[in-house]
Amino acid sequence: MQQSIFQEIRNFFIRGSVLSRLIGINVAVFILVNLFRVFFFLLDNSGAGEALTHWLGISSNIHVVLHRPWTILTYMFFHLEFFHILFNMIVLYVGGRLFSDFIGQDRLTITYLLGGIAGGVFYILSFNVFPVFRDVVAYSVALGASASVLAIFIAIAVYMPNYQLPLLLFGRIRLKYIAIFFVVLDVISIDKGNPGGHIAHLGGATWGFVYASLLKAGKDPALVMGFYLGKLGGIFRKQPRFKVEYTRGRPDTDDDYNRKRVEHQKRIDHILDKISQSGYDSLTKEEKEILFRQGDK
Repeated sequence: MQQSIFQEIRNFFIRGSVLSRLIGINVAVFILVNLFRVFFFLLDNSGAGEALTHWLGISSNIHVVLHRPWTILTYMFFHLEFFHILFNMIVLYVGGRLFSDFIGQDRLTITYLLGGIAGGVFYILSFNVFPVFRDVVAYSVALGASASVLAIFIAIAVYMPNYQLPLLLFGRIRLKYIAIFFVVLDVISIDKGNPGGHIAHLGGATWGFVYASLLKAGKDPALVMGFYLGKLGGIFRKQPRFKVEYTRGRPDTDDDYNRKRVEHQKRIDHILDKISQSGYDSLTKEEKEILFRQGDK
């Protein structure tokens, strides 16, 4: 029986991957917001579109943010321009695929959200600290997923700096050089226009760098932060219909568990080093399966 378009959309969000849901929500919000703006434009009420921007975008005015706290989350899914969302979704897809494969899908959601929050905080603080923004701080608004997207890309670049990404016209480029290019471009563009956007990008990049550095050191702050944001992030994660848990024999002691965890991490690090040096195709079937299972955790 042929499904309706609404059933297909519903199934997409139920069965899709974390990455596909993030992209899908961004695209859906983009379409709905622009349909809303067109509708009120035809009614000669362009002010409604501006009101929506201030309702979903994040203000640099601290008092406004305190009255609209949801904007610290909604702004990172909110785009108005086609090429803005197009570029963000391309980078999110590329960085998100690598992030999901090598760091894990569950961590993708928390990195997206915390990267966006870090970008919003950087934006608000900068506009209230630096004198150059004193004339616009009262009404400036930031929007877009760029901070979240850059957090994901910088995180995977720090986690696997020597992984080579094939780029059209440029050939294979190491992730660390692409990440450096993005960051430097944002820094030197602050005085060229859209300073709030570039500063927010740097906030997201900072969180991506810090998070990946902690992961490489064997620490995962997402385990703590995920407790508070996990329920919100659950809408992006595919949930099983049922879960069966069982144990065999005597459970591991804390020492046994820690030893196995260290050994497993050493094996993962060896596989990642092998990819950096010789590429993904150099892995054995067993190594690919280990990496695949790690990506699902």
